[in-house]
Amino acid sequence: MIELGVNIDHIATVRQARQTVEPDPVWAAALAELGGADGITVHLREDRRHINDRDVRLLRETVRAKLNLELSVAKEIVNIACEIKPEQATLVPEKRNEITTEGGLDILASRNAIAEIVARLQDRGIFVSAFLDPESRQIEAAKELGFDAVELHTGSYANAPTESERQKELVRLTEGGKLITSLGMRLHGGHGLTYHNVLPIAGIPNMLELNIGHSIVCRALYVGLQNAVAEMKRLMNGR
Repeated sequence: MIELGVNIDHIATVRQARQTVEPDPVWAAALAELGGADGITVHLREDRRHINDRDVRLLRETVRAKLNLELSVAKEIVNIACEIKPEQATLVPEKRNEITTEGGLDILASRNAIAEIVARLQDRGIFVSAFLDPESRQIEAAKELGFDAVELHTGSYANAPTESERQKELVRLTEGGKLITSLGMRLHGGHGLTYHNVLPIAGIPNMLELNIGHSIVCRALYVGLQNAVAEMKRLMNGR
């Protein structure tokens, strides 16, 4: 069965829109777990635009499933990850002005610094994943740098304007997945996945985890978060 990591960043986005105390992402995490989430994913950005330090510390205390902390290579954020020790840390690129993460991490550009971060996180007992585009050189570098897993960036697939282009992206992701598993790393996927496009990604051989946020939070406005999570988990596992 493919694990579902529910990204609750946009629960915090709604809270921050009014600079108030609700909705609380900690409560949302509990509802997501009741709906069957195998993990809770949050991105602690340098600008704290949604998830903040208070959130990650409370989530570390309350989440009973896997806590997956997405983080940049910024020293301050890495220090926080080492302190709270989530079960999983996913290194992602981060630009201050982006609306959401744009593409995969370029680990070739900062090999030595990233290798040190991976080793430091693993020394704290944290499972470390890299958020990458399906490019062989990046995937091979992830293996060389000691990553435990690669989360394939599925945004180009999700945003493809035509079916033919979507199929081309699916082939790229499938080939990337083959390389990841052949190198002995765990295969994850995420970004832009919805109730309408998730099945082909879930069908990639050896896919073990999908991280999905925005679509689930949107669905939750109509059916509630617990039901929205349960629906996605049933769908991606073909039930």
